[in-house]
Amino acid sequence: MGATGLATNPNEYRDRLIEQPDDQLDNWTSELLRDVAKRRGVVKAVADIQRAAKLDEKGLRRVFARGGGVPATVGKDAEGHLIVPAIALHFLVPGLRSEVPEARDSLIAYLVSNFDEIVYV
Repeated sequence: MGATGLATNPNEYRDRLIEQPDDQLDNWTSELLRDVAKRRGVVKAVADIQRAAKLDEKGLRRVFARGGGVPATVGKDAEGHLIVPAIALHFLVPGLRSEVPEARDSLIAYLVSNFDEIVYV
């Protein structure tokens, strides 16, 4: 984020993210998806990005496939939560870029919504 480190609160973090180029946002989002999946599970990572991008199940499946993910690997866990392979979470980022007109805003929303996760790591 800068020489002084992470923002002190979500609002400051959002302001700093807005200043970042798209490729940096994409990289941070991909890394955070991976980190959240490791710490909290794939269900949390998928649900968070789905909520931030305002995607229904069909939309998430489309975004995943458009980003390069194998459509047949999208599924549901025993409780019915939408999941993708942890190793393929990064496909959601280019998929959002190609499918969602407000992708940049969605990626920023995802990063900000996980501000506490970032601070923890």
